[in-house]
Amino acid sequence: MLHRSKGKVLREAIIEWLIRICGISAVVFVFAIFFFVFWEAKGQIFSGKVNINTATATALTKVEGIDNALADKIVAQRAQIDPKKRNTVNWLLEEKVIDLEQFFEIESQIKAKEFSFWKFLTTEKWYPASETNPRYGVFALIAGTVSVSILSMLIAVPFGLGSALFISEFCSPKLKETLKIVIELLAAIPSVVWGFIGLTIMNQLIMQIFGAPIGITVLNGAIILGLMSVPIIVSIGEDALQAVPDSYREAAIGLGVTRWQMVYKVLLPAAKNGLLAAVLLGIGRAIGETMAVLLATGHSVNNPFDGTFPFLHALESVKTLTATIAAEMGEAPRDSDHYQVLFIIGILLFTLTFIVNLSADLIVKGIRNK
Repeated sequence: MLHRSKGKVLREAIIEWLIRICGISAVVFVFAIFFFVFWEAKGQIFSGKVNINTATATALTKVEGIDNALADKIVAQRAQIDPKKRNTVNWLLEEKVIDLEQFFEIESQIKAKEFSFWKFLTTEKWYPASETNPRYGVFALIAGTVSVSILSMLIAVPFGLGSALFISEFCSPKLKETLKIVIELLAAIPSVVWGFIGLTIMNQLIMQIFGAPIGITVLNGAIILGLMSVPIIVSIGEDALQAVPDSYREAAIGLGVTRWQMVYKVLLPAAKNGLLAAVLLGIGRAIGETMAVLLATGHSVNNPFDGTFPFLHALESVKTLTATIAAEMGEAPRDSDHYQVLFIIGILLFTLTFIVNLSADLIVKGIRNK
């Protein structure tokens, strides 16, 4: 029986508990992030505020600072005011229904509109800073995110998987090491630098080649995101190909197949799970990228999809979900409707990521079952 000193046993126990604590902490931190995002958005989703435009006088008296007389006054005054002028709670001040001190007392307890999650998802009007009629429709932002992500993957996947195949199977050992170093350097370039490349170099190239009035468009953002995603796809794809046992290669060569036939008939089917994981990580990088798309896509609310060919108009400037959060979070007053809606966009991004991961899991399980 192996004899171990008490000191060694104690050290191993401490290391084991440190590993456990790190693992539990990672799970706790993930759930804490989810909780924080949902907590900051709850005021808009589960608002307990009283709608100043639809509430009865009795309901208005439940607001701290509104007595029966003031409630009756508000109900009488709003009946005489055009609904278009009552899009925000500021009409109470503008129409001199209450004074400034009363307004500050009740502002956090009232609202002028009901939040509709359906309208939030299906309308394209995004005017969060409007003083008279703020609107929060993210359909155009979702379309912008999807368009840039799809086009970037059309660029990144062929280049990424092709590069992974070349590095793994076709190049010499010396060239392989050189290319791997170059790919790691590409992955280390900060996203803001990629954004500057899109804003300066790609902007001019797109205007010159396509005759577009402006070059910071879906195409610009997609090219930049594609280049940013290639190193991830190459690294993971090459690892997946290297994980295929050499016996598969030897058996294929023994049957007299060409190198390309070996790749197509043997390596790709054997490494399909890892290659799929590489592509999905690339998609995750594209959806979650912020600074590069903020600089390269024009940050303009447009829907690049329509019913006319080619259906996706790559020379349109767009605004993405991540770029919207980054650009507007610093300007939105804390606990305001705008602030809470930005956190709802964060929940939407979580949902999109979950759908991508769930789809990947189902696809991989389906492939394994075959």
